[in-house]
Amino acid sequence: MSLRNIAIIAHVDHGKTTLVDQLFRQSGTFRENERVEERAMDSNDLEKERGITILAKCTSVEWKGTRINIVDTPGHADFGGEVERILSMVDGVILLVDSAEGAMPQTKFVTGKALALGLKPIVVVNKIDRPDGRAEEVLDEVFDLFVNLDANDEQLDFPSMFASGRNGYAGATPEVREGDLAPLFDTIIDHVPEPDVDPDADFKFLVTLLDRDNFVGRILTGKVESGKIDLNMPIHAIDMDGTVVETGRATKIMSFDGLERVAVDSAKAGDIISLAGLTDATVSNTICDPSVTEPIAAQPIDPPTLSMNFAVNDSPMAGREGDKVTSRVIRDRLLREAESNVAIRVTESDDKDSFEVAGRGELQLGVLIETMRREGFELGISRPRVLYREEDGKRQEPYETVVIDVDDEYSSTVVSKMQRRKAELTEQRPSGAGKTRITFSAPSRGLIGYHGEFL
Repeated sequence: MSLRNIAIIAHVDHGKTTLVDQLFRQSGTFRENERVEERAMDSNDLEKERGITILAKCTSVEWKGTRINIVDTPGHADFGGEVERILSMVDGVILLVDSAEGAMPQTKFVTGKALALGLKPIVVVNKIDRPDGRAEEVLDEVFDLFVNLDANDEQLDFPSMFASGRNGYAGATPEVREGDLAPLFDTIIDHVPEPDVDPDADFKFLVTLLDRDNFVGRILTGKVESGKIDLNMPIHAIDMDGTVVETGRATKIMSFDGLERVAVDSAKAGDIISLAGLTDATVSNTICDPSVTEPIAAQPIDPPTLSMNFAVNDSPMAGREGDKVTSRVIRDRLLREAESNVAIRVTESDDKDSFEVAGRGELQLGVLIETMRREGFELGISRPRVLYREEDGKRQEPYETVVIDVDDEYSSTVVSKMQRRKAELTEQRPSGAGKTRITFSAPSRGLIGYHGEFL
């Protein structure tokens, strides 16, 4: 069976997870009478409530005898650590843009990473049935974005499709209003290359995602770069310097079938699989045949930009809401988080009672705090602080591109509030339906707490 590995890139709310649902339905992954939740890929409670994708997930569909592995990626910059690694598993990307909103800053961030890796994009203009859609204009914006991101000629010669993920159709022109997603499946098969791997070399596998399972322990997910692996085969894990982290056996190999992980007896080069049997191996490690000593080069992860202190709850109300209150259980939980989420860094304070947790942004840290609260932890939390770094003797701070869509009559208030927070206005234009879109370049420290004030 031939194979294609692709990732879907999109800004928040541009309809990525809904489109994947339709790909499942139309490829026969779900039975006709099977009851499936909407946005089936967003399986975590917080993802459902917030309507956002937080964790990257792998899935697989079959179309005309070809297996297509699809990786759903988060759309927020805060979860960019997930996205950067995933791109090394795939051979092509679908860039999904809303027909009214067009390419957003977050799309720019991830697309830049994909183009730099040499991946060829397929552009899908989604939600073309929106009354305020401007599909042709959006396609031109995407082309300009690719040029700004230094795309090569091959990448600029991208195929484009127009689709409605919710209604489940796609076509080659913006006028399409019926049909199915067959043109999109065919474009994926024609345009995305088969994995460029060596089936005859020794087994090598780069860990890109880490998961835990109460029964089999640590689950490592990634793409088999070369060779093949069989159940119970001896393997070892090496880090980026080639140092052996641990040795063991492949006690369980799983491949993806729809949303399910299915146990298999072996996997070959090009397959995206999950592997169990090792206890210390982590993201960016190479799992390989014991004879292999050269690791696979891993993508460097961008450093954290914000930090907060997590401390034991010492208020008079301690112990009223949760049962996990001691510094030892908080420490174990944070270290477990840092293990599977490479964009988070945890440092213990000298008094052992508090921990500095550094991450990519307020949303990422907020999601971690809410997840821990639901698990029964009680915490004291400090205000977020921005992390600076020294480069060539100069102190540097993180900056962000901020896009705000607001009703016309409030635009001047937003501009003056943002300028007070040291933001620089870079663009202002009407975005239709009585709204203005304002773009700023702002220091991260100026944005802390602005979301609440804006609302």
